[in-house]
Amino acid sequence: MSFFTRRAILASLVTAVVIAAVAHVSMVLAFFVAKAFEPGALPVINAFFVPQTLFTLLFLFVFAVVGAFRSWYLSIAAGLVSGVAGAFVGTGIQVLTQGNPLNGDVVSYLIGTLFGINLVFVVVVVLASATIGRRVYEGIARVAVAERRDQGEKRIAIIRHPAATLAEGQVTHIEKSDIDLELATSQWQSYVSALEGAGWVTVEVDQADHLADSVFIEDAVVVFGDVAVITSPGSEHRVEETDAAEVTVRELGLKVARIAQPGTLDGGDVLKVGTTVYVGRSGRTNAEGIHQLRHILASLGYTVVAVPLSKVLHLKSAVTALPDGTVIGYLPLVDDPQIFDRFLSMPEEGGAHVVKLSEDTVLMSASAPKSAELIENLGYRVISVDISEYEKLEGCVTCLSVRVR
Repeated sequence: MSFFTRRAILASLVTAVVIAAVAHVSMVLAFFVAKAFEPGALPVINAFFVPQTLFTLLFLFVFAVVGAFRSWYLSIAAGLVSGVAGAFVGTGIQVLTQGNPLNGDVVSYLIGTLFGINLVFVVVVVLASATIGRRVYEGIARVAVAERRDQGEKRIAIIRHPAATLAEGQVTHIEKSDIDLELATSQWQSYVSALEGAGWVTVEVDQADHLADSVFIEDAVVVFGDVAVITSPGSEHRVEETDAAEVTVRELGLKVARIAQPGTLDGGDVLKVGTTVYVGRSGRTNAEGIHQLRHILASLGYTVVAVPLSKVLHLKSAVTALPDGTVIGYLPLVDDPQIFDRFLSMPEEGGAHVVKLSEDTVLMSASAPKSAELIENLGYRVISVDISEYEKLEGCVTCLSVRVR
């Protein structure tokens, strides 16, 4: 059993125990108060809710093991199903052990308790799942990742679940299109699965439904070895995105540096190629932001090269790099390809964007099959994912994660 599998089971067990304990104690206290603090009522109340609590704990553990507590909406669903099932089965066991036959009257009674004596129990389980439970699960998981980093693990990808307001995201160089949130969420999950399938451990920044563009986590933080540079977004609507990103990188044990106003810098404008860091001078990244980044990176052994931009939102909207350092791009969107040491033109816009997964494997959009074939002919393995809903928002495969190397 791997380190992360063991830690995931531990996180699942602790999460289930904490939620079940909160629900049990809440019910005992609530009914104890309702009974006017009558001492004799306490053991009776406690005994009544023990079966519900134990079965709920079991169901919560199962849901946690399969990853339900990695997102708030799944944790709510897990809490609801676990609370209802646990209350139904737990109360049913008590009724049947009293000698009652399992018939329609008993089933009707059990269903009735879900709207009566067990209703508050279910509500507490749901609330605790979405709040305390998820915090506990994520906390243990992040400690595991931090420990693994200390042992030399470098294959970590920071991600952020799409906001419920994703359709309100900004675009600058293309026309706004309708966004299918359900499809976007499914595509995001497939993207995450592709990272994990390639051996990357994903760490999720807390979701922020009021921040429409927050799924594009790349713009909030850029990582150089063990230093995380917290950016200064060029759009005022995105400034708040950096807060939760900073919390996450600190929990991972990374050192933190930051770009400060009046400097602005979006992570999508930063392309690392070995020790050379190309930075787009875009509508979101200004000269002061580049100056500050150059100062931060000088002591880390990197050279910053500023790149003029006029045709795209971010530098990595036009170019990225293959594992061997060759910069690839869609020529109609590149202001000056000669600024790069080696440049290879791609036949499709989506082909300009790759995520390096290993020295011989890249991740890219399914919208660029000709480019994928070209890259495969260079000896690379290509993993393609459909991110069409994010491309409508000027996003690409690099925008949806920050890789810690």
